[in-house]
Formats: sequence, C-alpha cells, structure tokens
Amino acid sequence: MLKSMTGFGRAEKLIDGFEVKVNLKSVNHRYMDASIRVPKYYSFVEDKIRQAATKYISRGKVEIFVSVERTEGSGKTVTIDSETAQNYINALKSLTQFGIEDDVKISTISQYHDIFKIESDEDDEERITAMIIEVFSEAAEDFVNMRINEGKNMEVDILSHLDCLADNLAEVEKRYPAIVAEYRGRLEKKISEVLEDKNIDETRIITEAAIFAEKTDIGEETVRLSSHIKEFKKMICTDEPIGKKLDFMIQEMNRETNTMGSKANDVEIAKLIVNMKSEIEKIREQIQNIE
Repeated sequence: MLKSMTGFGRAEKLIDGFEVKVNLKSVNHRYMDASIRVPKYYSFVEDKIRQAATKYISRGKVEIFVSVERTEGSGKTVTIDSETAQNYINALKSLTQFGIEDDVKISTISQYHDIFKIESDEDDEERITAMIIEVFSEAAEDFVNMRINEGKNMEVDILSHLDCLADNLAEVEKRYPAIVAEYRGRLEKKISEVLEDKNIDETRIITEAAIFAEKTDIGEETVRLSSHIKEFKKMICTDEPIGKKLDFMIQEMNRETNTMGSKANDVEIAKLIVNMKSEIEKIREQIQNIE
C-alpha cells in the first residue's frame, strides 16, 4: 500500500474548558522534517508532539499547527501594584500646588497600565500535554488517511506504466532473435557482392554472425529488467514506507534499459527502448511523492 508524501489533516476538540485545534500539512522531502508551532505558553508539549509524529510519518516536510484556547474563564488573574498606584495618586495630587483642581478618579489612575499585574493561572502540564496529543492523534489519523487515498491513485497509475513497460520489453525480446538472422543475410549479400562469387565461406559467415550476436546480446538485461518489474509490483503492495527503495529500483531499471539501447544495433528495438524510457520516467515522477 503506497502513501503519498503530500497530505493534510485536522482535528479540534473541547476538553476540560479548552478548545484544542491541530492542523497538519506536508510536501515532498527526502527525510522526515517536522516544523511545529504551538502557543508560547504551551511550548513544553513540542517534544511530545514530535515524538508522536514519528509514529505516523516517516518521510516528508511536515508543518504542524497547534492552537489552544480557554473556553471557561480567562485563565488570567489581575491584581493591583498598590505601591505604584499610590505613587501615581500622590504625584497627581501634588499638581494642586499649581492651582489645578484635585479631580483624581479611578478612571484617571486606570490609564497607567503598569499598576496592573496580569498573571496566568498555572496549568497542569501533564493534563495539557495529554489533551493536545489526543487531538494531534486524531488529526494525524486524518492526515494519514488522505495520504493513503492519494497513494491508491498513484498505485493505479504506476501499475499501468509498469504494464506498458513490460509490453515493450516483450516486443524487444520477440524482435531480438531476428536481428542476428538479418545481420547474417546482409553479411552474405555484402561478401557476395565483394567477391562476385556465390561460393562463400560458410564458416566465416557463422563466425561473423556469432561475434555480432555476442556484441548485441541483451538477454541478461531483458531478464534483469523483467525481474525488476515483477519485484517493483510486489514492493508497492507492502505496508511499509518504500519510497527510497522504489527510487533505487527505478534507477536499476533505467540502467538496464540504457544498456539494451546501446547494445542492440536495431532501429525497431531503438524505438521500443524510447517508449520504455518514457514509461520509466513517468514512474520516476510518481515515486518522488511516495513515502
């Protein structure tokens, strides 16, 4: 089962007076690279999220956004700095020496914000962590399901290209035996024209044909490529992350195809090789997005 490296997931939940929201999104990356954003008051949960993420994601550049808001109470306590407030009052009252009316009121003093102390209530880190991880897990499940669905579409496309590749390979194998026979015919004709004699040395023809056959033999390459195609199909049916393995396999398939193209001295096979390389390239483009 293939998984795409691109995906999106989200979850939100009301728990114990908190509203927790988690969003995940990812794009292609050679390794697992997680970027986590949490409110600064809850930065202590970042490492736990990173650890939890590795259970769901093995490859991809992932961005994780966490929002935590209280729904019951502000979570903050406001107190007065009495000494600072009294200093302001005394200073304002001293202005009466300039003949200014003493009209100091609460509304006047409240403009001086440094007389207020705002303190956040202490939250239980374990409780907050458990809440966030719970919502993260739901978002991650949603995220993975999207990756799986995209992977299914990719699998169908890859299998179709593998079948086309196998069909072209079968045509190459079918065409190859005729190459040596055609070469022998051309060789006999050429020697006959040069010697202007029909009594041609059959041993020489056989030897030359054998040398040609050895130079153009693509039997090993066709066998290996056929094996790679079968193995590739098996690999994409496994549940483990296989993007890196498939990338290596496609390199091997491309190498065998290039070797066939360089050895087989034939126009028809050359056309088939071009088709095969095109199918391999289409597969390569897809596996760049596989976890």
